[in-house]
Amino acid sequence: MRRPELDQILTAMLASQPEVSDLNFTVGRPPQVEAYGELKPVELEPPITSLTPFQIETIALNIIGDNLWQIEDLLQHGSCDASYALGEKARFRVNVFSQRGNYSIVCRQLNAAIPTLAQMKFPPVFSELPREKTGLILVTGATGSGKSTTLAAILNEINRTKPVHIVTLEDPVEYLHTHDQATFNQRELGIDFDSYVNGLRAALRQAPKVILVGEMRDQDTVKIALSAAETGHLVLSTLHTINAGETVNRILGMFEPEEQEQIRIRLADSLRWVISQRLVSKVSGGRFALLEIMGSNLRTQESIRLGEAEGKTFYEIIEASYPFGWRNFDHACLEAYEQGLITEENAILYCTKRSVVSRGIDNLKKSRGENTSNVGSLRMKSGGQGVAAEAPPVLKIKK
Repeated sequence: MRRPELDQILTAMLASQPEVSDLNFTVGRPPQVEAYGELKPVELEPPITSLTPFQIETIALNIIGDNLWQIEDLLQHGSCDASYALGEKARFRVNVFSQRGNYSIVCRQLNAAIPTLAQMKFPPVFSELPREKTGLILVTGATGSGKSTTLAAILNEINRTKPVHIVTLEDPVEYLHTHDQATFNQRELGIDFDSYVNGLRAALRQAPKVILVGEMRDQDTVKIALSAAETGHLVLSTLHTINAGETVNRILGMFEPEEQEQIRIRLADSLRWVISQRLVSKVSGGRFALLEIMGSNLRTQESIRLGEAEGKTFYEIIEASYPFGWRNFDHACLEAYEQGLITEENAILYCTKRSVVSRGIDNLKKSRGENTSNVGSLRMKSGGQGVAAEAPPVLKIKK
């Protein structure tokens, strides 16, 4: 298989379904695409009903090309990240990984157009993020929850409004930013720098005002990012955590107990915002981003320095700051349900505290005049001795 043939296959896969997010190549399965969160097989011509190890290795080599760093990473560590451009049609973030002695490939399609905060219909409080001058902004969530898109929208707003130097450290480069008010230098791991630690150290000597770190993977990266935030830079990065409180705990958990007190103080002073994301299916089709938003105030700084306590958990702090635009996932789920964007089932599935959201949904139903239980569905039927209610079956124990 040559590169033109691979491009033809990728083009056909993208055209097979609307809103394709990922392309999946796995041994023993046909080529598959993920659309609206579900994997679906793709019918190609000539048909490929079951991919062989040789076919997938050939696809991987076409994607990696002559990048020796990525080949070495794949052979030594079992996986590697790469980027691939399908002409002007699409760009992909690619991960090649080994499993049971074979290779598999997942290609995440990247949007060519960088969305704006207005297009993404984020809450108004989001307009405060690009205005920050210094400190640390973290966007967190599971893989595929839209963290990179959110960061791209924030950087796009900075690019549109501020004449500053922006350096990004990415693995790989996903959104290609053009120069507007700001000047962009986008560096890719494995091509332009060998590790986030070294790339971040070098960035501090490149006179940036804004630094994007693709992911905080270890304590050395966190330390340098905190140093950059403390010395007048605005640092944006991501973590794979489920909410704001877990984000703080994950950072602290990277360090030994004797170091944590100092890191708590530095993090409390530097952290500006934590945005956590969860993608959920919409009623009308497509997906919707549920957001948890936590900013920085005296209460959050105290909880970071001293740890959470009764009445001082991050959940309660966010809840108390709801009038200022902060929100937890329970607020986000109830708002999305009230607007008819998501179902009751998904609201309860993606929230943090199910009892709180269930009560909120019941109150919304009552305000609309809807039933909150199935008691109203009981029917009366005529019996031999009169009229009796139809009762649910009762389990009888044999003697």
